[in-house]
Amino acid sequence: MLLVEMKVRGITLDPVTNMPIIILRDLENKKSLPIWIGIFEANAIASEMEKLSPPRPMTHDLLKNLIDGLKSKVKRVIVNDLRNNTFFATIELERNGTGVAIDSRPSDAIALALRANAPILVSEEVIRKAKTIDMTQEKDLDDKEKLREWLDNLKPEDFGNYEM
Repeated sequence: MLLVEMKVRGITLDPVTNMPIIILRDLENKKSLPIWIGIFEANAIASEMEKLSPPRPMTHDLLKNLIDGLKSKVKRVIVNDLRNNTFFATIELERNGTGVAIDSRPSDAIALALRANAPILVSEEVIRKAKTIDMTQEKDLDDKEKLREWLDNLKPEDFGNYEM
């Protein structure tokens, strides 16, 4: 499986459904991948991006603390499949040189990856299935207004959506 490293570009709202969309972008700024996520997961991702610390650990903070307490680390997360408009991911953990892959929703995997400073990878097959846009042809998408217009015209069936 060929993998592409991506970073969280931002979070926006689907203007039709009001569902949060996380935008991943490859390191070369050529492809973007929108993933529809839940409001709680969007909040967890946004709060980590903004480096906001809640007074008590939230769920993803608890997961990170458990992993650290078990002397393990998040090696990477992989968005590895897209079936029936639902994205799938795994969290790869490492402890004493031994790895384990854990099934996860992409939003939870991404929230944990941000907390653990772990890479976010997406399989090229998922990128193909999701019909990502080629950013080399759409240089103007760095313009906020054009990006907003593009996002406003996205439909869940165009890219796949996140089912709760």
